[in-house]
Amino acid sequence: MTRRFKILLLSTLLAVSGTQAAFSKDWQFDDIGRIVAITDVHGNRVGMVATLRQAGILGDDLTWAGGQAHLVVLGDFLDRGPDSRAVMDLLMRLEAEADAAGGHVHVLIGNHESMLLTGDMRYVSDAEYAAFAADEDDDERAQWFALYAKHGGGAEQRSRFDADYPRGYFAMRRAFRAAGYYGQWLLQKNVIVVINGTAFVHGGLSPRTARTGIAGVNRDLQKELVEYVKALGVLTDAEILLPTDSHYDYVSILNNYLPALNEDREVLQALAAGKRLGGSALLDSDGPLWYRGNATCPGIVERFRLEAALITLGLDRVVVGHTPTPTRQVLQRFDGRLIEIDTGMLSAYYKGSGNALVLEADVVSVINQSGLAVTVPKDHPRHVGRRPGNLSPSQLQILLQYGDVAEIEHSDSTAWLKISDGEHTVRAVFSKRRGKGVYPEVAAYRMDRLLQLDMVPVTVIREIDGSDGSVQFMPGNPTNEVERSASGSGSGAACPIADQWAAMSIFDVLIYNERRTQRRMSYDQSWRLILSGHDRAFTGKKGRPRHLKSAVLSFSPGWRRALEGLTDALLAEQFGDVLDKRRLRALLARRDELLATSE
Repeated sequence: MTRRFKILLLSTLLAVSGTQAAFSKDWQFDDIGRIVAITDVHGNRVGMVATLRQAGILGDDLTWAGGQAHLVVLGDFLDRGPDSRAVMDLLMRLEAEADAAGGHVHVLIGNHESMLLTGDMRYVSDAEYAAFAADEDDDERAQWFALYAKHGGGAEQRSRFDADYPRGYFAMRRAFRAAGYYGQWLLQKNVIVVINGTAFVHGGLSPRTARTGIAGVNRDLQKELVEYVKALGVLTDAEILLPTDSHYDYVSILNNYLPALNEDREVLQALAAGKRLGGSALLDSDGPLWYRGNATCPGIVERFRLEAALITLGLDRVVVGHTPTPTRQVLQRFDGRLIEIDTGMLSAYYKGSGNALVLEADVVSVINQSGLAVTVPKDHPRHVGRRPGNLSPSQLQILLQYGDVAEIEHSDSTAWLKISDGEHTVRAVFSKRRGKGVYPEVAAYRMDRLLQLDMVPVTVIREIDGSDGSVQFMPGNPTNEVERSASGSGSGAACPIADQWAAMSIFDVLIYNERRTQRRMSYDQSWRLILSGHDRAFTGKKGRPRHLKSAVLSFSPGWRRALEGLTDALLAEQFGDVLDKRRLRALLARRDELLATSE
């Protein structure tokens, strides 16, 4: 290697490392004394202000009072609520005030910010449009109405035009373009920030995000969003796309557009970018803005997937918003590696309140907007199916065990029940035991809990009308697999249905469930699986049920570790009162067969 080449190589490496170091300062921070994080304001300026005051970030005069603290806003401060514009104006002012005080405000992009930037206006409230009404004159509305009528809206449809696109609509769209006041501000924001080894992101850390890397997300994917928003602006100026066009029609409009032979080069480039970037990974369901798996996928599926992402990215934990917590409290999952802070601040819509997560030294605490005593994140509850009063599993178990049977409707070996404790009433199904000391439904529920599968509803042993058996909670208004597949729904499931089915298949092999039918697979409103009908499971057979004989089972490291944790002693302790010895021996054999298969 020549001296000249060595010098050239060294200078190149220094230049690259210098660039990376400069870039990393935008999203990576260490040795920060106090971090305060909020999320999903959704236009609730009142709630945000109250929360930040209680957290010591805002003074009574609404100026920065956080000193050198870092405030992280995890996106979704837009849509649904009335004061989105005022929220943005306050955050923009706080950014400057915090920097002057030696602190910092990190405003991150959420899925709702990306929606407004790309013309998806489904969740904008009338009050949000009204905030921009003064910026829109009659000439601008007349211009867009003329194009609306020309492109199929019809000149006679003025009343519909005014109803669908109220005054302020076009000014708002203009403000969120790449060169617009708010668009320009938002397009400079990161998707993920890392402070003291903790990542903050709106949706979550999916396997795709782990592969892309944080720098890749904040650089490459963010660049794609900027390019896409700029392209949409060029196409709007060229009247190929109109502000009145639905975001979901963009693809067909662009694909059906035939450029003129002398079409402007910038328009041609925008056409290509619009077609290519509409499906950007940033905007996809498993991208960092939309991914919900960290908070919603079964523990056995997500725990080790998240841990792998944290290891790959060199992180200690991740803080997410996007998915309102079932209890509307700040929750933690996977031994604190995940903290969920979307507590439904927009109370009129989500029935929650504002909460700030505070990280200070080694202390993790939560401060509510009402000034309630500082608490710590609660453990994420097991939550299979919607239940009245948001009862915990233990509360629901007590209700099923000791509540009054208000109604009973017999059907063969089962009975449909309504059970009440005077305050809450739940629907349940009773099935008789299969033999002396054999309660397959209870065994399925206990196995679900051991595995952290989170699919089998709470089930208890109870006597009904002189018969001994199992009583299982039945969530209200589920959709079974027959209905889901017929409607084609579920593509936007909070946890991908394919992942849930893969876990269900291993579970059914383990418990030897031969009677899995589409009617014994239900879903809640977020398309999370609810499994029932295990009354003939846990037979004395080894091997696999007939319908899964040739199935390719998908084993994650989490499954292998979970199966290894099902020791002989643990299974005897947990199932000795609900399975006979023959069935228990067969369960042990199937566990061993699955472990051998997973190698």
